[in-house]
Amino acid sequence: MPVLPTPLPDAPPPGRFRPSALMRGSVALHVAAAASLVVRPHFWPWALGAVLADHLALTAAGLWPRATLLGPNWTQLPALAAARAEVAITIDDGPDPAVTPAVLALLERHDVRASFFCVGESVARFPRLAREIVARGHSVENHSQHHLHRFSLLGPWALRAEIESAQECIAAAAGSAPRFFRAPAGLRNPFLEPVLARLGLQLVSWTRRGFDTVSRSPERVLARLTRGLRAGDILLLHDGHAGRAPDGAPIVLEVLARLLEDIRRAGLTPVTLRAARV
Repeated sequence: MPVLPTPLPDAPPPGRFRPSALMRGSVALHVAAAASLVVRPHFWPWALGAVLADHLALTAAGLWPRATLLGPNWTQLPALAAARAEVAITIDDGPDPAVTPAVLALLERHDVRASFFCVGESVARFPRLAREIVARGHSVENHSQHHLHRFSLLGPWALRAEIESAQECIAAAAGSAPRFFRAPAGLRNPFLEPVLARLGLQLVSWTRRGFDTVSRSPERVLARLTRGLRAGDILLLHDGHAGRAPDGAPIVLEVLARLLEDIRRAGLTPVTLRAARV
């Protein structure tokens, strides 16, 4: 008898893939271009031009992290969460034993919960740290298995392997499978949404990011995150690949402490993405 795959702990149910308007239009354009070559072969320059323009539009949509042209994408929390004056702090690229424990300690001092978008191979290296994130009331979400710079160039099978591998690593270490996915650097392509739908994952980008992996100024990072701060915001920081201040300290630690104070003064409540979904 064939061996059935072991279900992931607390795995989200598969969703239904619903192509976006841009994706439906792209399919229709390709069909029309192919038909035109059969009926009027001399129209090929126009058909080719239309197809190339369509591919450029799809590529541009994938290079715009906050776009919803390729499918559902959280750039803000749901309306009910915003009405409850909630915001989400999301922390990417970990876990990192040199930074993540200090981030967890800081969050605990402020009694705040966050969502950690973790890289599968890092979770496999530091499973105790992933379990510690969950034990302290935070959530561990999917940020791909290897955080490839060429992630947005992968085909459907390679995308599925990257995301499924991370799901398995995180579920094994943290005790439950992720509910949310964030693409490396937010870049993606039209093949991603069908994979996410099959795995029951919701794509998340951000409302604003601090660019704390490249900036050496905590003040500038904080200003990017708090300018126009309001209910429903999704804020992005990093514990992995953390940038360093001139004194060598991880930027995220100084910024996060001040960010939490600004959030409190604004009368907002940080929650995990899972809590915001309720």
